[in-house]
Amino acid sequence: MNAKVLEAIKQSAAVPSVPKVVTRFLEIMQNPDFSYDDLVRILSADPGTVSEILRLVNSALFGVRHKIVALRQALTLLGPMRTRSLLLGRYLVDSMSKRKVPGLDMTYFWRRSLTASVVASRLAEKARPKYRDEIFIGALLADVGIAILAEAVPESYGVFAKRYVPRGKPFGPEEELRAVDLTHGDVSAMVLSHWSLPDLVATAVNLHQSECPGDSEPAQLAKILYAADSIGRVLCEVPDSEEAADTCIKAVTIAGVSLETLVAQLPRMESDIEELAQVLKIDVIPSKVYAQIAGAVQAKLVSV
Repeated sequence: MNAKVLEAIKQSAAVPSVPKVVTRFLEIMQNPDFSYDDLVRILSADPGTVSEILRLVNSALFGVRHKIVALRQALTLLGPMRTRSLLLGRYLVDSMSKRKVPGLDMTYFWRRSLTASVVASRLAEKARPKYRDEIFIGALLADVGIAILAEAVPESYGVFAKRYVPRGKPFGPEEELRAVDLTHGDVSAMVLSHWSLPDLVATAVNLHQSECPGDSEPAQLAKILYAADSIGRVLCEVPDSEEAADTCIKAVTIAGVSLETLVAQLPRMESDIEELAQVLKIDVIPSKVYAQIAGAVQAKLVSV
């Protein structure tokens, strides 16, 4: 990794700036004696943020039993650390989703990101329940480095952006290193750290392109991110059923999850993806396509 190139990209316009409401939220959290009333006051200045936090906490992804209608109740339920991650993720997604990156199909980009985050969340329920929220945010934002590199150094990275399409030729970190002396995992991790997301998440994202990232705690999370990205790719395409099944089998093995878990979760993922897209205000492919692809993969896995 070239630290000078990474720093230059960090200072470029390609990296979104942190909104004031997020900065104030983080400042308050740095005080060990902060109160939830202070957090409510800061967030209430942005009604859109309040609405989206409530929509997200009430979504199927978080499984609350009773509808949450008050921000303070939501913050108490989520806890300050989870709220921080969701808030930062929401603003970062909002900033990135407004961009039109030359050469990059942003509709497909967000479809992949949303799908990977839902898959990761469901896999984490079984493999790493303690870190489910961190894995969810990590998967949602793991590929932002692709968009940033495509915008910051289009001459060198544009070829990869054009390959980030349905049935496009996959690319690995070795190719990225040869082209720009960085991987998109490096850049994604840098952005998450810049936005004050937990070090655990940033490190896992930095490792997520590897099948064998090691045995550390971040590496265990990275394995789930890798698996979610692999499964998300086949769910966002119209793949050969044999290829899709092989990809999913390999992915769940790396994540340490059984095939039965994935098969059981596939039917739920369509509605989860649609709901998350609505919360984050991102347009994605029509739901029937998700259902057709998920159904084909599910049928193949059941027969394995």
